[in-house]
Amino acid sequence: MPLENQVTTKKEIPEGVWTKCGGCDQIIYNKELEENLKVCPKCGHHFRLNAKERIEQLFDPKSFEEFAEDLTAQDPLHFSDLQPYKERLRSSQKKTGQKDACIVGEGTIEGHPLMAAVLDFQFMGGSMGSVVGEKITLSIERAIEKKLPVLIISASGGARMQESILSLMQMAKTSAALARLGEAGLPFISLITDPTTGGVTASFAMLGDLILAEPKALIAFAGPRVIEQTIRQQLPDGFQLSEFLLQHGMVDRIIPRRELRSTFGKLLAYFAA
Repeated sequence: MPLENQVTTKKEIPEGVWTKCGGCDQIIYNKELEENLKVCPKCGHHFRLNAKERIEQLFDPKSFEEFAEDLTAQDPLHFSDLQPYKERLRSSQKKTGQKDACIVGEGTIEGHPLMAAVLDFQFMGGSMGSVVGEKITLSIERAIEKKLPVLIISASGGARMQESILSLMQMAKTSAALARLGEAGLPFISLITDPTTGGVTASFAMLGDLILAEPKALIAFAGPRVIEQTIRQQLPDGFQLSEFLLQHGMVDRIIPRRELRSTFGKLLAYFAA
């Protein structure tokens, strides 16, 4: 066949079938990725999970009972930057199907009961405003009443600037609630995932009796670029990743995602005993 008569037809790849790995740039079949708990089967890169995916992966089937799901943020400052705060809230609510950036509830992991709060980075970067602080505090207070351990899973850009001082107050509020949990002799397990920064790192995320992290999670107060510009020095390789924090005593252990559920089961069994 003459070359000019040959026609090459480009095949369209349907959306939502393949995902490019952020660790090794390999193309992964989405079904394979889901079956592997959203961990790259080639390089072990841990993709980010939303709060509902976390709950589904960790908790016993149909055991998690959410509460305070109708709490909604207000806009006392009538804040507006590129977009009014109320519009940002509506957009995130539509995107995630949640009222705010945190899901709290009671459930079981391998049969062991606990109270949990799970932050969702998809909702305004998992930022901590008055609702997030209130829901975490409510979960801690309920845990004290029921004599249950607390698990908080962090994924957050920090305090929510649109609420200004009201957001910053949640750092003290949640920390005080955790102090009461400790006085009651109840354990607090903190799981830090990628990314956890700002006021969340500076408050409850680093107050756990046990502080666990996923591999290569960014854990910081200020970002690397801000620190380099401030101290005018080049930072070490891997600075602010969970492995660096483990080496320097800020994290107790790094747990791959496939081992999280069994690890929590063992820890809760130990605490119960």
